Amino acid sequence: MTAERAATRVRSRGLAAEPASALPAGAVRRDREPSRGSWLACCNPTVKFAVLFVASIAVMVLFDPVPVLVLYAAALVAALASARVSPRTLAVGQLPFVAFAVGIVSVNALSRPGTELWPDLPVRITVEGVTIGLALALRAMFIGVLAISFLATTPPRDLLVSLMLHARLSPRYAHALLAGHRMLEAMPQRWATIRAAQSVRAPLRRNGRPRFGPVDAARAAFALLVAQVRASERIALALESRGLGDGPRTVWRPVPLGARDIVLVVVVVAALAVVLVASATGWLTIAALVEPSVFIHGGRRA
Repeated sequence: MTAERAATRVRSRGLAAEPASALPAGAVRRDREPSRGSWLACCNPTVKFAVLFVASIAVMVLFDPVPVLVLYAAALVAALASARVSPRTLAVGQLPFVAFAVGIVSVNALSRPGTELWPDLPVRITVEGVTIGLALALRAMFIGVLAISFLATTPPRDLLVSLMLHARLSPRYAHALLAGHRMLEAMPQRWATIRAAQSVRAPLRRNGRPRFGPVDAARAAFALLVAQVRASERIALALESRGLGDGPRTVWRPVPLGARDIVLVVVVVAALAVVLVASATGWLTIAALVEPSVFIHGGRRA
């Protein structure tokens, strides 16, 4: 069967005329590259990664929901303003963290001992459980916003080059990570190629579209696994033949450090310090803002 006949048959079966599989093997679309128009996108990736790590560690000491809520609100504003992440992207990216946060609140509210919030309910919900659960849930969502902003403004290539230059990451590991990331990026195109090849010779349904059941999905997944294993072998051989060592080497298009990075570090560290101090002194806590008895309707100690 010629390529023209195969393409005609694929189009007649309802497949896209210009699928991603039309790209060469290993090719990756660049329409999802991180935008460089935002202020945060111009910062050094290593500095952003360090700031993300420090902020994630600093929020671990907070068990009151109010200071974590303040940090979460500040992170949302920063993501929209400095990272220019669209509200839709931010909302979709937060969905897994919201689901995780609901589970955290539920588990803590039902399992932690303390003062019962509503004694008349058939299940025991405690004030301490709700308070700590909200703090842990907001903590997860805060880290999620930071991660979304980091991923939306950091190209993988710039991150690994910056880690090699400024974090002294071995080129052997950096190039291996970059190759693995590009293999993951190419997987949707490889999957589309395999599905198009299967659809050419698959039996048709009554509506004229090719059949795709669990057996066909398993065959496509196995073919994708074999293709990825073979590609990884070729990439490993190519990386080994280049002799990537720890000696002096030059880098094409290095990622510099600048004044923006200093401003980013100062602003984030100052914000974290203010919130931590306010929480430690009792000024920014739920007890200072709301009287606990307001939420307790005839509560008793569990």
